[in-house]
Amino acid sequence: MRHILLIGIGAGDPEQLTLQAVKALARADVFFLVDKGQRKQDLAGLRQLILERHAEQPYRQVEVRDPERDRGAAPAAYAGAVDDWRRRRADLYETAMREELAPDGCGAFLVWGDPTLYDSTLAALEEVRERGGVEFDCEVIPGISSVSALAAGHRTGLNQVGRPVQITTGRRLSEGWPEGVDDVVVMLDAHQAFAAYTGTGLWIYWGAYIGTPDEILLSGPLDDALAARIAEVRARARAEKGWIMDTYLLRRDRRDRREDGAPPADRVL
Repeated sequence: MRHILLIGIGAGDPEQLTLQAVKALARADVFFLVDKGQRKQDLAGLRQLILERHAEQPYRQVEVRDPERDRGAAPAAYAGAVDDWRRRRADLYETAMREELAPDGCGAFLVWGDPTLYDSTLAALEEVRERGGVEFDCEVIPGISSVSALAAGHRTGLNQVGRPVQITTGRRLSEGWPEGVDDVVVMLDAHQAFAAYTGTGLWIYWGAYIGTPDEILLSGPLDDALAARIAEVRARARAEKGWIMDTYLLRRDRRDRREDGAPPADRVL
């Protein structure tokens, strides 16, 4: 039976590889490399560096072009657009695994960050498995996510003492602040949903290209000036590189709450 390794390779720094990931890289016969287009060739370069450093055995590379995704879908159609994108991804993965990996071979997908956090590779492979056209088993190697790397870069924790932290998307944050949570990590936010929360007593820890040589970190009380600064830096960086990946933590200081746990009336989130 084919064996598939889903290897988390960290947020962008080759030094973030775990020892488990290094050992997994040395086991693969074929690396399925998802091509995200010319604009993200610097990411491809980092991936290539990782292989050159740690995959010393004979291996082949198979490029799989990532299908285009409808990122402008209306909220009501969002889930359907994601399902369609994952189905097309599964089609490509199934073909590549069947045609490029021997029935007893070991293949690997390199996943930025952690394969279990806001990444669709695992879901696409599960769909391939359910179809039954290619038999394989799958092993997931966890990686350092951009969430962990963001907190480390800002030298802060993700949660406050005895309090939960919630990881969500910009789309969800724009619908309202999560109930009962003081710390919210936001990923996949193309529209800077944090701007709606200026002047509410929050602190923001923002980062882009986390873990790479181009890393940008900004933090401070979330007022109009800082929100504008982040928007400006983000737009300039995206224009220069052609793409951007950013993540941020929004924090409400627990000392800024009434005894009943609610925020002050003039700072309702």
